[in-house]
Amino acid sequence: MRYAFVGLGHRVQLYIDALLGEWSDTGEIVALCDVNRTRIGYYLDRIGHDVPSFAPHEFDKMLELADAVVVATVDATHARYVVAALEAGKNVIVEKPLCTTAEDCAAIVEAAERSTGRLVVTFNYRYSPRNSAVRRLIADGAIGDVTSVHFEWVLDTIHGADYFRRWHRDKASSGGLLVHKSTHHFDLANWWLADTATSVYARSALRFYGADNARARGLGDRPERAAGAPGLGTDPYLLDISADPRLKRLYLDAEHEDGYHRDQDVFGEGVTIEDNMAVLVGYSRGAMLTYSLNAHGPFEGYRVAVNGTGGRLELEVVERAWTPPQAAIDPTAADKSRAPGASERLVLHRHWNEPEEIAISSGAGGHGGGDALMLNDIFRGAGEDPLGRQAGHRAGVASVMVGVSANLSAASGAPVLLEDGGTRHAG
Repeated sequence: MRYAFVGLGHRVQLYIDALLGEWSDTGEIVALCDVNRTRIGYYLDRIGHDVPSFAPHEFDKMLELADAVVVATVDATHARYVVAALEAGKNVIVEKPLCTTAEDCAAIVEAAERSTGRLVVTFNYRYSPRNSAVRRLIADGAIGDVTSVHFEWVLDTIHGADYFRRWHRDKASSGGLLVHKSTHHFDLANWWLADTATSVYARSALRFYGADNARARGLGDRPERAAGAPGLGTDPYLLDISADPRLKRLYLDAEHEDGYHRDQDVFGEGVTIEDNMAVLVGYSRGAMLTYSLNAHGPFEGYRVAVNGTGGRLELEVVERAWTPPQAAIDPTAADKSRAPGASERLVLHRHWNEPEEIAISSGAGGHGGGDALMLNDIFRGAGEDPLGRQAGHRAGVASVMVGVSANLSAASGAPVLLEDGGTRHAG
């Protein structure tokens, strides 16, 4: 298989390294595409030999060289590349979220359902053993028919703050966290329940980050960015990207080409996304989801409670128990494999029975070995999998539409209805 890559930020390295390493026998890298030549140069060095490289306006020309395209650009641009690749009959592997608007969802569904190419959305959380265990227990009827799910996700001031430094802080680019981040979580809920959303009601607010909140808390004057700021190295909200060779090459050394600053101040002007969100989702078979996301927590992790007619499942995951100030400054601190106090616990409560702790078997690598499982499905093809972990275009659209609808509901104060398997707005 001949693979082309569009969007050469830090995330795409997972897929490029996979084809250079364990999955090198499955295909070759034949082309790269990005707005920034410096970033292209970084990945050419990593590949170790020259491959054709293209600017975004040359994407159609690049498609002639490839059988499959990996899309990892800014979220709001995903649809243009996904649709063009599908219309050319290419396979597409796309980072979540699949896209950011209802209109883009409709265009992707239309393109995918007439294309000879196959689309995969990389929902790596499905492959995490703890999340797979929840799916398996529900599917096996361990708690009967599901009646409700409570899902709370907490991002700390390392991970959560980072969305407010990057292009993600612009809602027009990312769809806000209810699309960019929560797509993962809404997909998990859809997948666990094997069901689709029919109604969404939400509230959201920017309460911690941004210039107005900084002024209200008396934080005083803030720098526009971390580079060159007097507080760099002591202020836990200023990230020194020059301290990480990879981030330095991908972003700091590339600024002269596109003017993009990877280290903007989280308390600066121009933040248009929210940091506190609450969502109520109704499903076609009657289950209800209550969901919350907070992006300025003192720890990182999530809690899930699934109630059923036969009992209850409880999953508690601590990905980082606390955030030392120096860790928030260090660009390598996002690696949660070395995080202090990490833990996970899955408990099954059946009616009239003592609680039963369910063992979770983890493998090596990211997300408890889930990343390796996902990459294997992508590059070798999904084998027999009763859990149905590989996600296609309809699953990708269904998760985005919950987030898009939550944004609409939060703006209007009214619920938003969905139909056609949760893939489009009703009416």
